[in-house]
Amino acid sequence: MAQTYIFDLDGTLLDTLNDLAASVNYALRTHHMPEHSIDDVRHFVGNGVRMLMVRAVPDGEQNAQFEATFRTFREHYMAHSLDTTHPYQGIPELLAELKAQGKRLAVVSNKFYAATQELCHHFFPDTIEVAIGEHEAEGIRKKPAPDTVMEALRQLGVSKEGAVYVGDSEVDIATAHNSGLPCISVLWGFRSRRFLTEKGATTFAVAPSDILSL
Repeated sequence: MAQTYIFDLDGTLLDTLNDLAASVNYALRTHHMPEHSIDDVRHFVGNGVRMLMVRAVPDGEQNAQFEATFRTFREHYMAHSLDTTHPYQGIPELLAELKAQGKRLAVVSNKFYAATQELCHHFFPDTIEVAIGEHEAEGIRKKPAPDTVMEALRQLGVSKEGAVYVGDSEVDIATAHNSGLPCISVLWGFRSRRFLTEKGATTFAVAPSDILSL
């Protein structure tokens, strides 16, 4: 069994989809652009909030209003990221059990740093030791690059030996591979088993408690 668990955040520990979609559509509406369905936004997430908005805004970064729309999204999301967001059923219990067993726990997300910190401090103050979002430090690339995973391991003071990565998307599979870590793909998040299998997933958790035996 692993000694260190590096978790993705959105779609893995927290169901953030409704709040993300609300902020996306608020920004689009504010700047007179067409809105998107929840299912659209589900497929837009995974590569960080800037890419989320690139996919949501017509013509992406080529749109003259893109930067203003992105700023509106960020401001709205920071004010409303806790409106409906909640841990998936069984996640608090999983983290508490891993902590009781002496495991080391961290979160690595492509969500911007401040939001990652706020959400982890709010929902998991007693279990998640290190929370790293999209990093502004020079030279630290976002997922699927291994940089933030390596930074999390450094802050935990552990090596990657005995560590496992847990996530819900194709970006997470690639991140684990690039970091040299085994990957557990969860099936309660934003992607289907079929989709994840096509992207190379081999180990699955149907429910959070499954992680205890993988």
